[in-house]
Amino acid sequence: MDTKKTISLLLSFVLVFLLGGCSPAEEPFALPEGTVEILLSDEKITVDGQAASADPAQAVYLGQDIVYYEDGQDFTYGEGTEADAHSEEEAKEHTVVHITKPGTYAVSGTLSAGQIAVDLGEDAEEDPEAVVTLILNGADITCTVAPAIIFYNVYECSSADEETAVMDVDTSAAGANLVIADGTENTMNGSYVARIYKSVTLNDAGTEVVDSKKLHKYDAAVYSKMSMNVSGKGVLNINAENEGLDSELHLTINDGIIRIVSGNDGINTNEDYVSVTTINGGEVHIRVSGTTGEGDGIDSNGWLVINGGIVTSQACSTSGDAGIDADNGVYINGGTVIASGNMYDRVEGTQNYAVFSFAQARKGGEAYTLKNEKGKVVAEIAPENAFSYFLFSSEELETGNYTLHRGAVQLQGTGSMGMGMGGGFGGQRPDGTRPELPDGFVPDGGQMGERPDGQMGERPDGQTGEGMTPPDGPMGQRPEGGRGPGGQMGGFGGQPGESSTIFAVKEGANFFTGITEVSGN
Repeated sequence: MDTKKTISLLLSFVLVFLLGGCSPAEEPFALPEGTVEILLSDEKITVDGQAASADPAQAVYLGQDIVYYEDGQDFTYGEGTEADAHSEEEAKEHTVVHITKPGTYAVSGTLSAGQIAVDLGEDAEEDPEAVVTLILNGADITCTVAPAIIFYNVYECSSADEETAVMDVDTSAAGANLVIADGTENTMNGSYVARIYKSVTLNDAGTEVVDSKKLHKYDAAVYSKMSMNVSGKGVLNINAENEGLDSELHLTINDGIIRIVSGNDGINTNEDYVSVTTINGGEVHIRVSGTTGEGDGIDSNGWLVINGGIVTSQACSTSGDAGIDADNGVYINGGTVIASGNMYDRVEGTQNYAVFSFAQARKGGEAYTLKNEKGKVVAEIAPENAFSYFLFSSEELETGNYTLHRGAVQLQGTGSMGMGMGGGFGGQRPDGTRPELPDGFVPDGGQMGERPDGQMGERPDGQTGEGMTPPDGPMGQRPEGGRGPGGQMGGFGGQPGESSTIFAVKEGANFFTGITEVSGN
């Protein structure tokens, strides 16, 4: 027996097992021709292999001019509190990598105190050529005073006009493009900038701001003032002190694996009654840690449209927030969606969905399984956050009878009349009540408003951003036949008003309330 050969084969097997079977190794991501390569390092930053310049005339240059909320200011400076402010010394520790010209830029390496800032000038908003594609090619950036990545001025492909706003928005020409390079893992640990005034009007006594204009306000770890596209086949981890991934107008996610742990909203698009968050594919996993005391998983001030991919979204444990929330409505047309929280917003679209509202708030960390009448698990829901309801939508959620289980314990509930496919109960639970947390219950996120000890953006032990596991099978496809009739009722096995262990799903919207364990379990 050839002992050396046997040992070599065993070592190869162990290595393949530890790497998840990814053998042979994937080829490095091929950068498009003409890409400017930026290599980050705390010691030296290079651009196409040369030391980066401090000359603002260059396409890429370095500075210490980070925008942040300054401490020691009076009430005429801005709306931030002491908790939002940072010292000049802390700010000066950060290196800003400025990008000032259109083009494609690939960023790799590590920057422990810094920011990528894209600004093509004040005229860029109306210039279709003012487009920047930022490729994250194995980048790790930490910023403790502001967003880790920010797009200031690039081409805006759409309009903020409420009168012409629609939910089917095309952002393909947007000036802000984030590409997650195939096979790479990227991490953005970011903070935010509270509202800073450009000008103020005081009351007659000069003691209170009665009107103001905004100079700066950037809520998220990854932020764009203009519409933004996110694509690619790699992984992007966002650890956010406040919000995670934001656009002031529209945000379109086409693919990639995005994992967000945020103190407030995981994703936010914030132009009232105009913004559209569109998810066409990839995976988006969100957990709101609740360190700010509130936060929806996804919050659009206009529409949220999910056409494909996998979305798992956990709202803050301690507040009346939703896993998915949109002022103009949530539209689920495909993919797999699992959302948990303490509030439900109306849902429309072409794909069946079911909402399960529990009789009492539930602690996180337990697995719930939804099985069809053949006993097949179509969903496994395991929120790490406390919650009082969850929503599930998938092409696998066909009409028929289902059972719901917490671990080995079977659950029961009552069907509740919906309000048509365009219905729902915006701002409340499906049964119209507000959840009450059990006495003495302290959720995973800590007390409301409490900020975590340790460094900003640190992920909880064992947290991966993928606490809720969707079923196997093809994703992102529309069900055959499209939308079924609205006004349907979540079914149940007993007489009207009775609780049952059978949850009968019909086409369209399905609501089940008063979910609790079967007596005797």
